[in-house]
Amino acid sequence: MAGYETKIRLHIKPHIGGVKLCEVTDDTLDDLYRLLETAPCSTNKGKPLGAKSVRHVHNILSGALGAAVPKLIPANPAATAHPPTARQIRAQEQKYPTLDDGQTARFLGTVWEPCGNRACDGGLTHHCLRDAPLWTVYAATGVRRSEALGMKWSLVNWDEGSIELGWVVVEEGNAYRLRKLTKDGDDNAVIYVDQSVINVLKWQKQRQDEERKRLGPAWTDHDLVFARDGFKLYRGEAGGPQDPEKVSARWRTLRTRLHLPEDFRIHDWRHSKVTNDLEAGENPVEVSANVRHHSPGYTMARYGHSRKDGARRLAASGAGRLGLSSLV
Repeated sequence: MAGYETKIRLHIKPHIGGVKLCEVTDDTLDDLYRLLETAPCSTNKGKPLGAKSVRHVHNILSGALGAAVPKLIPANPAATAHPPTARQIRAQEQKYPTLDDGQTARFLGTVWEPCGNRACDGGLTHHCLRDAPLWTVYAATGVRRSEALGMKWSLVNWDEGSIELGWVVVEEGNAYRLRKLTKDGDDNAVIYVDQSVINVLKWQKQRQDEERKRLGPAWTDHDLVFARDGFKLYRGEAGGPQDPEKVSARWRTLRTRLHLPEDFRIHDWRHSKVTNDLEAGENPVEVSANVRHHSPGYTMARYGHSRKDGARRLAASGAGRLGLSSLV
């Protein structure tokens, strides 16, 4: 429901919110979809909504209208409407930049270098390494921005090397809040990490404990791994969730300083992680499960080139067995 709220408020209610339920037809919905595909949208930098977003609007409406059948309306008008097709969605899909394993290793080596200033203590309390554990978790696990910001200490299994993803920090209008993760159903999603990532989290815990001790009553604990610290704390509370947009702003600053591709987003660490795992020949089932995709086929088709390269090897092998090269 929280995920649907924004699209309902911005793209459905303003256009057909006043139409009586019994008067909504497939033509009504088609007109809405074409409007969303062509009209400038203030929340999309003045551009119309993409085909994938319009399809999401259709899915929301289809579910809502379907729930009204047959008590309130005889049939679901969304069933005969014409939202963007899968082909139209694929045609608009961006090719996101990725970093290979070597580039990622160099990036992590850089962000873990203490500044060396006189006040620097190796980053334990100095602000120069405050984001290094966060960037490491993004690069090493492929979690979404919201999932990392919602990680809780009580959901880290230190001995097993696993992390339950039970909470997310999401933007809502001009504000943000911590809420339960509902994307993966009722049970918490679980990811497994290497001991080196666990060591990074232990370092983050040590740093956070020092921060909590320094701030005293100014710290309100929310059990968050990447809680808001006391650096330049003008308003709000330390110990609570971080503003996702400010995290992205710090990322853009770092991205520029390190001369990374200017369109490389935090989410592209996810693309990089999955792509590199597939390119390295890792088990697609495990790769898919660790990023909570619905199927390995989706993971392989959406990320990396392993499926394409594998298909080419298969074709070459088959042609060789059949002796096709000797025919012409």
